[in-house]
Amino acid sequence: MQHRIIVIGAGYAGAIAAGRLSRRLRQDVAITLVNAEPDFVERVRMHQLAVGQELKARPFSEMFAGTGVRLRVAKVTGVDVDRRTVTISDLYGAEPAAHPAEDPAYNAEELTYDTLVYALGSTWTTHGVPGVAEHAHDIAGRPGALRLRERLAALGPGEPVVVVGGGLTGLEAATEIAEARPDLDVTLAARGGLGDWLSPKGGRHLRKVFDRLGVTVREHTAVTAVEADRVTTADSAIPSAATVWTTGFAVHPIVRATALEADDAGRIVVDGSMRALSHPDVYAIGDAALVMGPGDKPLRMACATGGPTAWQAAGAIAARLTGSKPMNTPLRYYNQCISLGRKEGLIQYVTADDRARPAALTGRTAALYKELVCKGAAWAVANPTLGIPTKRRRVLPLQESGGDAQQRRHADRGTMPTAR
Repeated sequence: MQHRIIVIGAGYAGAIAAGRLSRRLRQDVAITLVNAEPDFVERVRMHQLAVGQELKARPFSEMFAGTGVRLRVAKVTGVDVDRRTVTISDLYGAEPAAHPAEDPAYNAEELTYDTLVYALGSTWTTHGVPGVAEHAHDIAGRPGALRLRERLAALGPGEPVVVVGGGLTGLEAATEIAEARPDLDVTLAARGGLGDWLSPKGGRHLRKVFDRLGVTVREHTAVTAVEADRVTTADSAIPSAATVWTTGFAVHPIVRATALEADDAGRIVVDGSMRALSHPDVYAIGDAALVMGPGDKPLRMACATGGPTAWQAAGAIAARLTGSKPMNTPLRYYNQCISLGRKEGLIQYVTADDRARPAALTGRTAALYKELVCKGAAWAVANPTLGIPTKRRRVLPLQESGGDAQQRRHADRGTMPTAR
């Protein structure tokens, strides 16, 4: 009987993991990839989509043609880690009815797995601020970016746009909108200082670009409510015809309904091989995983984390199933890549645990660097089976392979990687 591997979620992490597993394992495994959309979404480019730029279509049917990966375009509605099942709905783009059996359009199905790769990732979070869900726009995915695109297109000259959140997503959204629509009045509201985690060189360049693009910065500003025509802070109101909410991400809520061990934010607790501590037949990758990095700090939710955790999980699963030795590739950070419109960028070099180094790359060169990084990430997803050994190994029964015991020995000795 084939070993059944199900990968849920096909963002950067999930798509890469599915492809690498198909490359490493022979036909005695059945790999199913479940995703709610038929195309790969370049999440790092959602600010570009929001201002009207067209992105290249990347259908999964083409990306995984000939790999043996079975694609199911469906919504994951439940995971039962005790019964080892995933419940999906083929009702694309809609919520299931309160009583699914009464809705003929709701086609629920259970898939059974032997190994689950959980890669459902994250979405935006309102942090409980009143009015955000009703009046703000998000760019955490394609639907939100398209809604913001429609709203921005309807705005006339001089109308105000407020971007809430001073992290990487907020910086990219504010500068992209200001560059694409110089006729709009763009404001960034940040809880802390503008780019206060950057090096002095990086911070100076960031302020220079914001000044040149005419973006107003409201630093040390906590937003307390969002209305249709304004953003309210502790001491004032900022007019807004379109509010963009970029204050962080929240993991998919399905985890909280399972028996998986997770942190307070809902991220699955894993070991160095991305294997769930509470359920050894589950691997969590990308934003869904609580991965401890250098300095015993959790890795941030980012594309820079998703790819390496996918490599690690795929290698560990292949090693466990074939009885081979898992690879030991250290996981760490090297830089933070920030696009500031299409003509400017900022590459902040960082330590292994993501603290800013003095060095930073700026200007047009940095913009080109960031573009290469984005294209490289998309290429890795679109060509998931390239760049790794072509030799496929036969899957052994776990009791014969000793793969579980071998992997646990590596984890116990601390020889498995824990961050990138």
